[in-house]
Amino acid sequence: METASPLAVRMRPRTLEEFVGQGHFLGPDKLLERMLKADRLTSLIFCGPPGVGKTTLARVIAGHTKAVFYGLSAPSASVKDIREVIGKAKDCLAVQRRRTVLFIDEIHRFSRAQQDVLLDDVEAGILILIGATTENPYFSVNTALISRSTVFQFQSLGPDDLKVLLKRAIQDQMRGLGQYSIRTTDEALDFLASGANGDARRALTALEVAVLSQIDSKASSGLVQVDLAVAQESIQQKSVRYDGSGDSHYDLASAFQKSMRGSDPDATAYWLARMLEGGEDLRFIARRIAVCAAEDVGNADPMATVLAASAVQICEFVGLPEAQLPLSQAAIYVACAPKSNAISVAIGSARSDVRNEPVKRVPKHLKDSHYVGAKKQGIGAEYLYPHKSEHGYVAQEYLPGSDKTYYVPVSRGYEKNISHYLQKLKTLIQKTHSTE
Repeated sequence: METASPLAVRMRPRTLEEFVGQGHFLGPDKLLERMLKADRLTSLIFCGPPGVGKTTLARVIAGHTKAVFYGLSAPSASVKDIREVIGKAKDCLAVQRRRTVLFIDEIHRFSRAQQDVLLDDVEAGILILIGATTENPYFSVNTALISRSTVFQFQSLGPDDLKVLLKRAIQDQMRGLGQYSIRTTDEALDFLASGANGDARRALTALEVAVLSQIDSKASSGLVQVDLAVAQESIQQKSVRYDGSGDSHYDLASAFQKSMRGSDPDATAYWLARMLEGGEDLRFIARRIAVCAAEDVGNADPMATVLAASAVQICEFVGLPEAQLPLSQAAIYVACAPKSNAISVAIGSARSDVRNEPVKRVPKHLKDSHYVGAKKQGIGAEYLYPHKSEHGYVAQEYLPGSDKTYYVPVSRGYEKNISHYLQKLKTLIQKTHSTE
């Protein structure tokens, strides 16, 4: 029975007019509405966070187009299940002239082979495929299937959208909670709308708990008061959506590293906290800090790499919650350090030359001379030992046939000192050449 279903299920919109949110593609003169009005619906890929209406909109679309609707969940569906739906879709099209919408939840969980089974019938128009995913479909869905579909990016619902849904549920006597006498404060609605983190299912579930938890202690005609205190007790602790192998994993790691590179310690601390709360592998976080210390700070502050290396080592011996401290220390240090990518540019340019240009031979005076017979061959005979010079430096050829400069230190942090020292050596070389 519908009344036995959770409130979030009962209150699912049945028409496009009832659907709330996603105005960037669903609304007057927007792409999806144009497709529906023109009856030119293609297969669709819905991507976005949970609880924003992906499944609901698929059902609404099927109803709007008068199509037959089938739903599968990718984690539990098999190739046999897909073929059965395809067979029914062919029969329905031949006998009733009705098309079939196949909704596949978590389509990214389908293997490539399972996704390939859909291609021919999607191409032929036998199936209107609507796939839903919380991942980036361009990474997790077959390219061939993407090319045959229109991708719509769902956004988290805003507090105003959620309050519309909450008020609708309170007033609806058939599907909602309208049979009860409910009084809600603005503070309670604001809290439920903001605390749901953009998830309509979560907001409606919290409202249902707030109301039904008070019904047993009141007469059916009694007033149910939902104030801020009740709302706070009714909503579960906010869960942080995070998949350690999925799209959010890479997006958060990217935001974390770019915040360190961008010298924003506050953003760095926030993205670090997101990964920690989501259960990210501590070693993965420590490696990101170490990479950023070398790539984005480098010799502008050599201590950054030392501190990052310490964080890596400490995380091997210390678990949470203590490990958050060395990670935070290292990450914030990297964020606040002067920045230079000179060493990254240097090794990248050098490796490019090694790959793309003729390989240079090691000069005879630089070759290893620590073996019997080297002296007879003249190996190392002309090598000049820098420490015998009063400057600790002598001019000699280290890279034959090249005057290319790979490492160009910046004028920030400690690299300013390096730049001054290298300039000093160049001046010394010029003096040496002028006296020869």
